[in-house]
Amino acid sequence: MRIGELARRSGVSERSLRYYETQGLLRSERTPGGQRRYGDWAVDRVVRIQALYAAGLNSRKIAQLLPCMRDADGAPSEIATARLVDELAAERARIDVMIADLVRSRDILDEVIDLASPATR
Repeated sequence: MRIGELARRSGVSERSLRYYETQGLLRSERTPGGQRRYGDWAVDRVVRIQALYAAGLNSRKIAQLLPCMRDADGAPSEIATARLVDELAAERARIDVMIADLVRSRDILDEVIDLASPATR
């Protein structure tokens, strides 16, 4: 598929897809005319990249992690190094702290909403 179709199917801009390629997160084949061509596997790869960015990982970390994950086509997965596993565990712990902070913020807002609601006055 061409870059425009991948953008439509994955919900990611063509500009982002080009950026992913420069960062080594996504690969394409080139036609004789120089156009990018992607396999169907690329949609799942882009969705994974987006999810990892949303989790707060940077492109360098994502580039390290992606080879350890399997794509929908079942491409071979490399074994993660102990260091990478430790770094990912630290990222997960950071996300857990963020979730706890958000839950506390939501609880405070719920309390304020309850106190400010006309029904409680």
